[in-house]
Amino acid sequence: MAAVDEIVFHQLLHWHHFYDRSTPGVALLSDGLLHTAELLALVAGFFLFADLRRRRALAPGHAWSGVFLGAGAFQVFDGIVDHKVLRVHQVRYGVDVTPYDWAWNAAGVLLLLIGGVLWVRARRAGGRRTS
Repeated sequence: MAAVDEIVFHQLLHWHHFYDRSTPGVALLSDGLLHTAELLALVAGFFLFADLRRRRALAPGHAWSGVFLGAGAFQVFDGIVDHKVLRVHQVRYGVDVTPYDWAWNAAGVLLLLIGGVLWVRARRAGGRRTS
């Protein structure tokens, strides 16, 4: 989810940077650091995923639930902690942020709900593994 946020809202739409409470140079640096952390997490995740497949220990239902739960957790954390508590940035500037905040957090909750449903289904299925 950090990659989607970084690419869509930071780079393509130019709506905000990870840290908007300083100079444009610091804002760009914060985006670069976020992008670096997000890429490292993605690479590590792919290696862990490949290792599970190699060991024939991958439970796809649990993996998909983890994807959605992780994306939703990032989205809700970003929307509440980064946007409202720490105020490091908003979704968008120069407009009434209320609909953006609601949409942002509602999307995160929806991702969490999807992940939760997938997790329950995977547990009921007994976490059947595939190679």
